[in-house]
Amino acid sequence: MNILLWHVHGSWTTSFVHGKHRYLVPVTPDRGPYGLGRARTYPWPDSAVEVTPDELRDTDVDLVILQRPEELDLAAEWLGRRPGRDVPAIYVEHNTPKGDVPNTRHPMADRDDLLLTHVTAFNELFWDNGGTRTTVVDHGVVPPNVEWTGELDRLAVVINEPVRRWRVTGTDLLARFAALAPLDVYGMKVDGLAAHLGLPEDRLTSHDDVPQHAMHAELAKRRAYLHLCRWTSLGLSLIEAMTLGMPVVALATTEAVEAVPPAAGALSTRVDTLVDAARGLLDDRESARRAGAVARAAARDRYGLERFLADWDRLLEEEVCASR
Repeated sequence: MNILLWHVHGSWTTSFVHGKHRYLVPVTPDRGPYGLGRARTYPWPDSAVEVTPDELRDTDVDLVILQRPEELDLAAEWLGRRPGRDVPAIYVEHNTPKGDVPNTRHPMADRDDLLLTHVTAFNELFWDNGGTRTTVVDHGVVPPNVEWTGELDRLAVVINEPVRRWRVTGTDLLARFAALAPLDVYGMKVDGLAAHLGLPEDRLTSHDDVPQHAMHAELAKRRAYLHLCRWTSLGLSLIEAMTLGMPVVALATTEAVEAVPPAAGALSTRVDTLVDAARGLLDDRESARRAGAVARAAARDRYGLERFLADWDRLLEEEVCASR
C-alpha cells in the first residue's frame, strides 16, 4: 500500500514506517509542522519517502493516516480527494483529552467516514468519541541496540518541553528526586531546566534533543528511569527504557498502570513511596537489575514491534477492503 502520513510524533512514526508498506511523508521547503519530511534523529527505512504537496496530486494513495484535525482539509487540498470519502482514512489520536475531562469531546466524534484509533485504552475510555468507530492499537517500539548496565548512580528522565508543560509532565516533582541523586533529563527544550527548578546544575543536567540511539546508550548507564507524568498518553520513552532493561519509578497515572508491573521498580500515586523506591534502587544495584529484567520482559511482551506492525497491517487491510 501507499500510505500518506505526516511526520508528527518521531518515535511513533519510526515504529509505524518499519512496516511492509510505502510511506509517503509530506515535505515542504521550510520543513515546518506540515512538511517536516523524514526524521533526522531517528533511523527510518527507505520505504518512507518524502513527497511534496504538488507531487501528491498525481500519486496513488491507498489510505491516509490523520493525526491532527487540520490534516483533513490539507489532505483534501493536496490530494484532490477527500479523506474518508474518496480515499480511506484512519485518524490516530496520540494524546489524552484536555479541558472538561472526562466530558472532552473528540474533534472526530460522530463521524461515519473514518476510524478513530487510540494508542492506549485509557485514551479511548476518556475521550468522548461520540458515534465514531474506535479501536486501540497499543504502542510498539523498535528494540534499542543497547541494554541496561546501570553503573552510574544517577536517575534518568525523558521529557519534551518540561517548562511549558510543567505539572502535566511532573516537572515540579523532579527536585524531590534530585535530592537523592543527580538527574539527567533528555528531550526537546530541556536546556535551562535546573535554573527553572532552582537546582544547581550538578543536581540536574539537561541533554537537549539528543539523537535517539545516543540517548538510549546514555539511558542504559543510569540506575533507574523516572516517569513522573500526571496527564500524558503513554510515552514511548518509558517503553524504550523498559525495553533496555531499566528499572522504572513511575506515577500510577493514565496508561502507566497497565504498562508498568509493580515488580519493575515502583508504581504509585504517592510521591514519598516513589522517592523511597528510587533510594532503594540507587542503594542496591542488584535489586535494580532484577526489577529491570521484569520491565524488559513486560515491554517486549506487550510492546514488541512485530505485534504492533501486525495489528496495524490488519487494520489497514480492513479499512482499504471495506472501501472497495
